[in-house]
Amino acid sequence: MKELICICCPRGCHLQVDETQDYAVTGNACPRGAEYGRAECTAPTRVVTSTVAVRGAAYPRCPVKTAAPIPKGKIFEVMATLDGLTLRAPVTLGQVVVKNAAGTGVDVVATRTLE
Repeated sequence: MKELICICCPRGCHLQVDETQDYAVTGNACPRGAEYGRAECTAPTRVVTSTVAVRGAAYPRCPVKTAAPIPKGKIFEVMATLDGLTLRAPVTLGQVVVKNAAGTGVDVVATRTLE
């Protein structure tokens, strides 16, 4: 039995996920909690946020994030890619910085415009 706190809403339900019973979830106040508990135990994902170096802009770093959640096991691979990256200004909000990051099919995009 795995215990989690649901992050789908501010309520923060205390979930119990029974791996032996096909990931049955109890303690959730809504269906989203059950879905979250099952997904967190079978295939956890995260949105990765970071910054990358940028040249020729008013600020030395540009904030970026994955456009969608990626498998939790790929986070370090994505971060290693971002660590070696340097952008050139101008950078626009939503600009793809890394396409198909770590083979996940998810792009990394800029979250700020830098002139």
